[in-house]
Amino acid sequence: MRPVDTVTYRRLSDDIPSGLAVATARIGRWDIASTIDSFLDVSYDPPTMLLSLYGESRLAEAIEEAGTCALTVLSSDQRDLADRFGTSGLPLQGMLNGVAHERDPNGNAVLTGGIASFALEVADVHQAATHRLIVGRVVALADGTAMRPAIRFSRTHYDIV
Repeated sequence: MRPVDTVTYRRLSDDIPSGLAVATARIGRWDIASTIDSFLDVSYDPPTMLLSLYGESRLAEAIEEAGTCALTVLSSDQRDLADRFGTSGLPLQGMLNGVAHERDPNGNAVLTGGIASFALEVADVHQAATHRLIVGRVVALADGTAMRPAIRFSRTHYDIV
């Protein structure tokens, strides 16, 4: 082992395989959506999840303001959506144009065709370095129709065979 430098750390942490999801929140008439790869289930009782978002992102601010969000776990055939919502600086107007979606009970967009989706109500927010860790109670959920997840590894999207 050697001392930590940020370049090596970033390269090695990118080598941790992770599932891809799109998190959404709605502020007024605007949908905010972003691809995320840092999310996990915290507890089954009560059902609770955690999202890790860059602290200065529009999505992190929107989720805190709204107090709710939705998470769609992407399937392997939705890698184009991972790319689309992983692009920074997307305009708010029309962010979801042409993307098939429904609304969760809180009015947040849930993309269709994913592995699973979760509606969350914010229970707590923690600041950790440059990120906000958003803890959310799962208030609704749905099975998706897809079976193969979209996976990120070394900044590239892969299928699981």
